[in-house]
Parts: sequence; C-alpha cells; structure tokens
Amino acid sequence: MPKVVSRSAVSSSTDAQPTASSAAALRVYYCICGEFILVIDKSLATLPRRKSDNAIIVRSQDSDSGKARVFKLNAVTEEPILLERQGGHERQYRFHCPRCSLKIGYQSSPPPVKSAPFFYIFAGALTQMQGQVPTDAFDGEND
Repeated sequence: MPKVVSRSAVSSSTDAQPTASSAAALRVYYCICGEFILVIDKSLATLPRRKSDNAIIVRSQDSDSGKARVFKLNAVTEEPILLERQGGHERQYRFHCPRCSLKIGYQSSPPPVKSAPFFYIFAGALTQMQGQVPTDAFDGEND
C-alpha cells in the first residue's frame, strides 16, 4: 500500500479584520455528567433570566421584540407537568439529559424544541467545562 503524505499551510495576518463568522462563535454546554447538551450562538450568562424560577430565557422564535437565538439541543422529552404559579397555573414540557436524566429545561408548548416562543434552561443545569459542576448548580438547596 502506498504511503500517504499530506501537508498543509496556515496563513494569517495580524492586520486582518475579524470576519462575521469569527465574531459569531458558538458556545457549547454540557450536562453535569459530561454529556453534550447545547450549542448556542451566545453565552448563557448574558441571556435574561425568568423572575419566577431564575431559568435562563432563550428566544426560540422571531418576533417584533427580538430575533431568535440559533441553538441546537440534545435532550429527551418528558411528560408535561402542571405547576401552580402566583396568579394561575403553568404547563411545562420538560427536557432531560439523555445520559443521566437530569432536568435541563422546558418550554410552554408540546415538543419539538423551538415550537414555543421561548425555551427556558434551569439555573445550574449546564456547564461550559465538561465534567465540572457549575457554580449555581446548588443555589436554593438550603431554602
């Protein structure tokens, strides 16, 4: 069998302007167990939080008030639950980690993901470092 030799050269310039693709870097997030869960176009730390449960709000559909985030979720759907909230009830269609079944997030309408205007990620459910527990994973445990 013939020997295969490959060579490559990388050219770069310190004078080059950043391109749109380099500015729009994707962020990868993992479950506490190490399973890949989410890739998104913006850091979760910069996204707004929901007042009722401190969940991270990810806009999943375009509207007059904003553009949808670009994201891909690797999670398994669960049966919906009905929560009692101040002023009424809320139905949540939850998603969990395919490996360890940790609850990752929810949306207000039936699957698939992005069928609701927003997807909510539970505080402390995801980390950017594989195998590292996020700092807010146990917030509210002693309440």
